[in-house]
Amino acid sequence: MKKILITGAGSYIGTSFEKYLGNFGEDYEVDTVDMLDAAWRDESFAGYDSVFHVAGIAHSDGGRISREREALYYAVNTDLTVEVAKKAKADGVGQFIFMSSAIVYGKSGAIGKPRRITRDTPPSPENCYGDSKLRAEAGILELSDDSFKVVILRPPMIYGKDCKGNFATMTKIAQRTPIFPRVKNERSVLYVDNLCEFVRLVIDNGEAGIFFPQNEEYMNTSQAVKLLGEAQGRRVRLMGGVSWILRICGIFVGFINKAFGNLTYEKEMSEYSSDYRVYGFEESIHKIYDGKVK
Repeated sequence: MKKILITGAGSYIGTSFEKYLGNFGEDYEVDTVDMLDAAWRDESFAGYDSVFHVAGIAHSDGGRISREREALYYAVNTDLTVEVAKKAKADGVGQFIFMSSAIVYGKSGAIGKPRRITRDTPPSPENCYGDSKLRAEAGILELSDDSFKVVILRPPMIYGKDCKGNFATMTKIAQRTPIFPRVKNERSVLYVDNLCEFVRLVIDNGEAGIFFPQNEEYMNTSQAVKLLGEAQGRRVRLMGGVSWILRICGIFVGFINKAFGNLTYEKEMSEYSSDYRVYGFEESIHKIYDGKVK
């Protein structure tokens, strides 16, 4: 049996992972500790095989942020992460898994311009969210040794049932509009169950290093909205000939490029010794809405 501690109570990923491991009977024992106050510092991490650190402040597309908000990003995403890792190491935990993000590579490519990340692509965060994640990575990697294995996950957009962020926005659009722009683009994404399976394998195999899990296929935004509509019993027609309008709008509105631009991981960098892709994209959408794989 593996004993796992999730640091960050109530998080979407942490809650999803704990639920996912319930499918494996008594193979895993999972506990969660809240990071919202200082009480966690008095808890002992001794006896756990792995700490899965998911606590953090998520990115917001709300434009410029205050200095106070920026300081909070670094306090939570960077300083808290390093402090938790140090405690885990001091208490004898053998593995520390950190949820970083593809955001460390900066923004999406513009509409019509490919942006593919390879293992040789240097991180270049465009905002304090990405920078706070990257600094946390650097801080915990310094702690890594033969007895304390550090795992950094840099997933692309994670989606699943009841998730927030861009996927939730796409779902709302599919619920409300009968027409949507047809745009050719590619984006790396990761279904939450595929992420959970990857983390499970990383724990079982006692891994260390930086990993880039993603779905086997890239997502096209237009086709995704169409599929989301179908899964909810709605027909969404895709309208061509509007890419040039969106391209102009993308100059002034950053969200346009984030929605319709390109951002992919080279597929080879996401391969793993065991298959963690439990579901393909279309299968995952049907599972989200009716619990069945079609």
